[in-house]
Amino acid sequence: MQLRLIDWGGVLCAVRCDDETGAAFVIAVHSFALGPAAGGTRAMEYPSLDAAVLDATRLAEAMSLKLAVAGLPLGGGKSVIALPVPRARLDPARWRRILEIHAENVAAFGGNYVTGPDVGTTAADMDVVHECGAYATGRTPATGGSGSSAPATARGVHIAVKRAAAEAGFDELDGLTVLIQGLGAVGAEVARRVAADGARLIVADIDERAVTAAVRLGATAVPVEDVLQVESDLFVPCAIGGIIDADVAGTIRTKAIAGAANNVLTGGAAAEVLQGRGIVLAPDFIANVGGAVDLAGREFLGWGDVEVEQKLAEIGDTLDRVFADAATEHISTDEAARCLARRRLEALRTSR
Repeated sequence: MQLRLIDWGGVLCAVRCDDETGAAFVIAVHSFALGPAAGGTRAMEYPSLDAAVLDATRLAEAMSLKLAVAGLPLGGGKSVIALPVPRARLDPARWRRILEIHAENVAAFGGNYVTGPDVGTTAADMDVVHECGAYATGRTPATGGSGSSAPATARGVHIAVKRAAAEAGFDELDGLTVLIQGLGAVGAEVARRVAADGARLIVADIDERAVTAAVRLGATAVPVEDVLQVESDLFVPCAIGGIIDADVAGTIRTKAIAGAANNVLTGGAAAEVLQGRGIVLAPDFIANVGGAVDLAGREFLGWGDVEVEQKLAEIGDTLDRVFADAATEHISTDEAARCLARRRLEALRTSR
């Protein structure tokens, strides 16, 4: 067992490597300024431990921005479990042990960090984490949780897609070509909603069953490796982030981007290239805030359906503000959104 702390500019980043399971565990906390840190648990293979740490720290910072923009009294954090093999190849006992170790790590924060499901983990996994004594949201209703936040995330992304389309000059989605990358729980629901709006769907995913389901909605499937070369009116990334760097931003053939993927850009340079080409970007930490709103609202603030839907509706208003600020200040929408998040973070901090 190895444990080390990493200095990265946030509050802390702890790394634990476990020889028994072969997994590495990372918890990054970006901020406690507004309250306990919150952020889901991502479990997947990584090319290196450094890559897992980078993912955790970037995602934790994005959570801080996301929660501040939404006005929620929580700081940003993230857990990453770097798996030794794909999850599908882990036997149940080994996966259970990985979750037990993760729960130990989360519990060590004494309630100052709360996790939940993310890529590679489920509500049932959060039941195990909770059972082992750690704070976990997004558990199954049978254990007192609010269940999956994917439907709320998808509803928020759908709002963001429509606002990005409007900013790009489209009155409605009917007849537009919408390219969706990733057909997991969120991407599949976004596809269903966009198809109902009359859009022409193009989809890509490594899961053939998910693609087949989308084709039944009338979608056209393209290979995953070709997705960034396909022309569309709107690109909706709903898979892993970090797919658009400055080079891709200079060649991608779309008019607007809005999706569920976290940190879809590799950095500010990509945002500036998109701005220079007139491609509308709905910043991801605004577009995909629905899941955080759903879990935090229901499990921390006691909200019901009405309050959650009211907060989701604010996604459109926030994007309109970001688009206006970007135009006025002659900056990218990514930078405008970050400035807005910092202002709201400071306002919430001073009002505490």
